[in-house]
Amino acid sequence: MKDLTTGDEGKSIFLFTMPMLIGSLFQQLYNTADSIIVGQFIGKDAMAAVSGANPIMFLLTSLLLGISLGFSILISQYYGSKDIKNVKATIDTTYVFVFITSIIITIIGITCSGILLKFMNTPDAVYEQSRLYLIVIFSGTLFSAGYNSVSAILRGLGDSTTPLYFLIISTILNILLDILFIIKFNMGVEGVALATIIAQGVSFIISVIYLNKKHKVLKFRIKGIIYSHSIFKTGLKLGIPSGIQQMLFSFGNIALQSLVNGYGTSAMAAFGASSRVETFISLPIMNLGAAISTFVAQNMGAGEMTRVKNGVRSSLKMSLGISIFVIIIFVIFKEDLISLFNSDADVVSIGSSYLMITGPFFVFICVSFILSSAIKGAGDSMFAMISSIISLWLARIPAAYLFSKIFGVNGIWMGIPVGWIIGFIITVIYYKKGKWKSKAIVNHKICTTDEFDGNNFTTPEIASTNYESE
Repeated sequence: MKDLTTGDEGKSIFLFTMPMLIGSLFQQLYNTADSIIVGQFIGKDAMAAVSGANPIMFLLTSLLLGISLGFSILISQYYGSKDIKNVKATIDTTYVFVFITSIIITIIGITCSGILLKFMNTPDAVYEQSRLYLIVIFSGTLFSAGYNSVSAILRGLGDSTTPLYFLIISTILNILLDILFIIKFNMGVEGVALATIIAQGVSFIISVIYLNKKHKVLKFRIKGIIYSHSIFKTGLKLGIPSGIQQMLFSFGNIALQSLVNGYGTSAMAAFGASSRVETFISLPIMNLGAAISTFVAQNMGAGEMTRVKNGVRSSLKMSLGISIFVIIIFVIFKEDLISLFNSDADVVSIGSSYLMITGPFFVFICVSFILSSAIKGAGDSMFAMISSIISLWLARIPAAYLFSKIFGVNGIWMGIPVGWIIGFIITVIYYKKGKWKSKAIVNHKICTTDEFDGNNFTTPEIASTNYESE
């Protein structure tokens, strides 16, 4: 566990980010391996099937992931205030929430996948493959949710290195199983999904074994688990806006995917490939955002507002350098990047246009993501939800539909940076006003012993610490 309330701000954030970045690279490596193996060894239709299924998968898991983020922020704020008793209670409450919600998502995902695919206008040529892929994926929701929750808890406590080891194991195993199921056994998209859930399941089991042997506070056990209703309500207060934001983003992806589906399997495969490229190359920003969120949460819990300000500034400098690098890569290597997934001429042409159109505007989403992550870490998750509604549903989606009528499939890509720019403007204005500084959930004056006594648990005091705007 790492205390981020001391030491040089920029260095602390950078060192905390690096293991997460490496881990995300491994995660995207096996996601990319899935796409490459599917595209090259099964075909364009199979790649389109997986691409068309992903928005539904993300939609049904987004609320769980968003609310889990709320609990992670609460853990970070308690840890920053040195309230170890309530750190433990929050972790146990998170386990209860994740278990129950995973079961519900599994049932909904298996029974409703076909309906959602029809709603998205999924072409008949790929419908059955997409449905089969989703059924297998949702069967393993408990494994993936459990694994992601353990990793989020560790990061909330400042440990970004241990989740990296779990992820490396999962990545290597996933790629080996991809090769075995698809190339050796000639399985279709169900082989890709099966490889994913087996790999995540193994990593989850290993992570639980590790926690039980190494960490008293983090120990995963059924007997003696502490459930706090007040912590649960506070976690929901922080997490529901993030969950709704994630769901709105998922609905937006479904709306875009539905629009893309109307242009055929080449457009679908191109959208899937370019989205993979964009996600892969966005990893530094996404992980830097996760790091600044934890950094801000811990320092808000400790009442260190000067460190919060300096940390955000350092992160913005890093994000600008990253965005310039990404723009150059998108523009120069666009065809090569798409060809990694599928060499079909139409797919490469459409995917390259996506990268060329969106790439130059990447700086806007970078800055927005850093500031929004800092605001979330402070405990203000409502803003991100409102900002998403405006930038996605009042800007990106309408622009994509409008431009597609004029420019065809390229018009869909043109709508994406419109949303980025609107989100950038809103986020910068809100950050400058400084209202988020008064949103801390944990009173930083609360400090308890580092030793946890399960018989001496007290319900946490939830208090806001008011800070003056700069």
